[in-house]
Amino acid sequence: MKKIRSNLTGIDQGDVVLFTDFEDGGEMWTGAGNRERRQKVTFSEPFKSAPAVTCSVSLWDVDYSTNIRSDVYAQEITEKDFDIVFNTWDNTRIARIRVSWMAIGELRDDDEWDIP
Repeated sequence: MKKIRSNLTGIDQGDVVLFTDFEDGGEMWTGAGNRERRQKVTFSEPFKSAPAVTCSVSLWDVDYSTNIRSDVYAQEITEKDFDIVFNTWDNTRIARIRVSWMAIGELRDDDEWDIP
């Protein structure tokens, strides 16, 4: 469990189009086997420490003739940014994906000072 020790809690969120591979014959649409896409997301302002981040698919455009297999998650989370990671495998064909994300964490108080 992430415990927030501040009265200043920040929530940042967004929506990211990860890829549109059907337009140019990209590997998510034409490939097979294990495939991965990553997208770096920068928060609108830094958190005090790494926030809790959730990701979910907000748009699917997939080929109906194959099974839909996917995994989407946040990785490399810091105070300033994180990576959205999307994986698929086997013969799944994905034309495009949009991912929604939300980060919740502690913000720095203007009255806090970093004294070396």
